[in-house]
Amino acid sequence: MTTNQQISLFYDAFGIATNPAVVLIPGLGGHNISWTEDFCQQIAKAGFYIIRIDNRDAGLSPHFNDSPPIDLNELVQKLQNGEKVEVPYTLFDMADDVIHLLNSLSINKAHVIGRSMGGIIAQLVAAKAPERIISLCPIMSSTGNPSLPQSEPDVLDMLIRPSINPKEDIDGYLNGQLVFYRRISSSSCPFDEEYYRDYILQALARNYSPQGTTRQIVAVIVTGDIRPYLVNITAPTLVIHGSIDPLFPLAAGQDIAHNIANATLEIIDGMGHETPPALNSNIANLIITHLQNASHS
Repeated sequence: MTTNQQISLFYDAFGIATNPAVVLIPGLGGHNISWTEDFCQQIAKAGFYIIRIDNRDAGLSPHFNDSPPIDLNELVQKLQNGEKVEVPYTLFDMADDVIHLLNSLSINKAHVIGRSMGGIIAQLVAAKAPERIISLCPIMSSTGNPSLPQSEPDVLDMLIRPSINPKEDIDGYLNGQLVFYRRISSSSCPFDEEYYRDYILQALARNYSPQGTTRQIVAVIVTGDIRPYLVNITAPTLVIHGSIDPLFPLAAGQDIAHNIANATLEIIDGMGHETPPALNSNIANLIITHLQNASHS
């Protein structure tokens, strides 16, 4: 494994800087704009300072483009054979990025919220620096427990299969992305194609980095099972998970709640592996109550 370099993450913020800080960590290949402005404003107006980050190798944060290309199949084969592998970084390094950001902003304590891969990073932040975390909220995430039900095979295939190059065929790229988002979407509300089309185009305008996403996938794979670290978490924890998540099945959210002391699990009926705009206000309200309770405990 490589040792971590200190990375200065890109972020933007909502609310008053002297209010309790809340760090929002996006998922695999995701941009900070995957946390919508209305969602951020709703929590900020409840008295919190929202810090919305881009992870390394995504969005406007530093990218590891000098790293040699990685063949995912070859990497998995080596790991299965018990061979040592050299990787650019792990999720532990990405957790260090968040702690480094808090240090650089002179924030002593913060609430940490993460979605999907970002939820795994959030758990590691809370495990590495328990004294600095006021509360934790992993959304549609996992512990990496190998005995959990696997992702739906077609979803996993869509996630790791190379997409059409948008510089060569923007319509083909857009349609491919929309097929993926539709597949992981929620049944509790209509699929908001316009929202996802806007997000895909905004993300594309910020940065297009398929190799960065591959390196993040590698980080998830090599980090593996994080359950041994979760005993260190002392922060009040709210786990939010959808009942029909095809990427991290509900059992993954239940496993987080089972492995973190006194964690609360909130199952959102009909939610897939997304937080659709129609559910944003409800999810924000759940989070606000959690943040307020943790701040007063």
